[in-house]
Amino acid sequence: MAVLTVDELGTAGLDAATAEAFAAALDAARARFGADVLGSWRHISKELLGAGHPFEVHRLVHGAVFADWDRAAGPPPVWIPGPRELESSNVARAIRALGVADYPALHALSVAEPERYWRYVLDALELAPEVPHTAVLDVSQGPESARWLVGMRANVAKSALVRGDANRVAVVFQEEGGSVERRTLAELEADSERVARGLAGLGLGVGDAIAIDMPMTYESVAIYLGIVRRGGVVVSIADSFAAAEIATRLRIGEAKAVFTQDVIARGGKVLPLYERVAEAMRGTDARAIVLPAKGRLSVTLAERDLGWDAFLSGGAGQPRQAASYCIRSSEDVTNILFSSGTTGDPKAIPWTLVTAVKAAADAFAHQDVKPHDVVCWPTNLGWMMGPWLIFAALLNDATIALYQGSPLGRDFGRFVEDAGVTMLGVVPSLVKTWKSSGCMDGLDWSRIRTFSSTGEASTPHEMHWLCARGGYKPVIEYCGGTEIGGGYITGTVVEPQVPGAFSTPALGCAFVILDDAGTPCDNGELALVPPLLGSSNRLLNRDHHATYFADMPTGPQGEVLRRHGDNLERLGRYFRALGRVDDTMNLGGIKTSSAELERVCNRVAGVLESAAIAAAPEGGGPSLLVFYVVAEARTSLDVGALKAEVQRALARELNPLFKLHDLVIVPALPRTASNKVMRRVLRAGYTVD
Repeated sequence: MAVLTVDELGTAGLDAATAEAFAAALDAARARFGADVLGSWRHISKELLGAGHPFEVHRLVHGAVFADWDRAAGPPPVWIPGPRELESSNVARAIRALGVADYPALHALSVAEPERYWRYVLDALELAPEVPHTAVLDVSQGPESARWLVGMRANVAKSALVRGDANRVAVVFQEEGGSVERRTLAELEADSERVARGLAGLGLGVGDAIAIDMPMTYESVAIYLGIVRRGGVVVSIADSFAAAEIATRLRIGEAKAVFTQDVIARGGKVLPLYERVAEAMRGTDARAIVLPAKGRLSVTLAERDLGWDAFLSGGAGQPRQAASYCIRSSEDVTNILFSSGTTGDPKAIPWTLVTAVKAAADAFAHQDVKPHDVVCWPTNLGWMMGPWLIFAALLNDATIALYQGSPLGRDFGRFVEDAGVTMLGVVPSLVKTWKSSGCMDGLDWSRIRTFSSTGEASTPHEMHWLCARGGYKPVIEYCGGTEIGGGYITGTVVEPQVPGAFSTPALGCAFVILDDAGTPCDNGELALVPPLLGSSNRLLNRDHHATYFADMPTGPQGEVLRRHGDNLERLGRYFRALGRVDDTMNLGGIKTSSAELERVCNRVAGVLESAAIAAAPEGGGPSLLVFYVVAEARTSLDVGALKAEVQRALARELNPLFKLHDLVIVPALPRTASNKVMRRVLRAGYTVD
């Protein structure tokens, strides 16, 4: 541990008296721990550093403690597990119950002996199916076509709602500008029944597709569970999409009805929602059920559409059995979610009971969610983390925390405090805003035990800030996909955590990193090794084999490999995500394709053709959207005006959350001999300012 002077601490933001006392405390820690840098950092971070210290002090001290760190082992950690995590975490319990020595041995068992590992997890989750599974895993048709929980019959909404103490709090929520409210498990169960009875009143039942396009509210959770309870299929649509994108998803999902809101009230703004949904439904037989955002409907509904109160009263006369739980096979579809491919329509990915188990199992093992935890993750039912949150919390006997407003400001942070959140999930761009604005300063987040981050590549600097902001609690990086139902790579609370990096493949998951020649390497394309519980084995509108398996090499031991598309770098014992290797990108936590973006740009006046790329900032962090544009002949384009027009088109036709970082006008796009645009060449040649 390097010695820090009073002057250095003063430059980092401490006054003279505080710097002198702090330097003396650091000297004492150095004498006490000697060469034990992990013990030294754990003591300093938990006992000496606090949220009131300028963050530059945290960075300075961390650098001094790990001045002689062997970088061959990877970057130095900012969080070290203590006795509580090593003894009472869910992973520690699993290690003892399965009789293995440590976490690496547990992970090895989860891959080599899936029957044994997943039996333990199923017992821990207490699913209570109507008919138990006859086999955890069936690979008789090969790992590509693996079947999980074979023979099980259940209703996953019942598994989530009919369990344990019915009077425990299931959802805690707050509308922007309102006060914290709570609903018990019994109340949520009753409200899901009201939804199921309303669906019965409309003649909607088993196998019928019913969309949800609304913010993540208490009512949307009840609606989601009510649809699944009835045996219907939820079609997930994000409330930020433009009408054309909503229409695409309604068409692919064959939705017969849509739950939505009149407007979205967020961040002091009122945005239309029913208006967009109504436009998307034009020419279809679907009908909307419209909830009021602020007490009463602020729009006039089309004749075929229903207000929320009318929908609920329409099911009031149905016989009791109309709202009973529909028991279905573990392979029956409960939810259709969408993930953009590189061309054409978004991929329609079916979720089942097995996918819900994957979400809950990841939360159990990696986010360490336990009974009575309060789990908050700003998200939406249109993205996989919305359904993930429902099952991750309820199947672990925890509470869902929902803030019905913008998570960018202090009001959200105060909700985290007031609701008693113990596991806070984030998207990295949120953390960037919190840090730069200082909006969370002075709030008490001491009840948080764990953070988790997903959706984008993280910036180490900002994840260290988040860890420090919570009093040095672990930030579990979590990366996966809609087609997995959870993560393939993540962290645990029994291992040291590096900011912005992953420490382990998810339990039950194995992968390899490949170079362009298909050879294992330390920086390249990620390929999964099936079977993996929760991963899709079909797509509703694509050839699943062609999408994930065709033309893939075999693994180092001859394994079948599944294409995933993430670029991963090995850093000693850790890993860091570097974005996508294909033409799909994550923008603000939303996966989209270059083709979708380019179709919008190419319709802007004066644009002949374009190429969209995701540029990676130096040092990591969320991807930045950049367009390369070729102008039509004899057209002169002003870069600033064109950039503004493309931004308006993206907001109008795709999603207002897609922010354009840069636009570059070029005479031509680089192409292969077969005339394909070489976006990799453009990515390699772009430098982020």
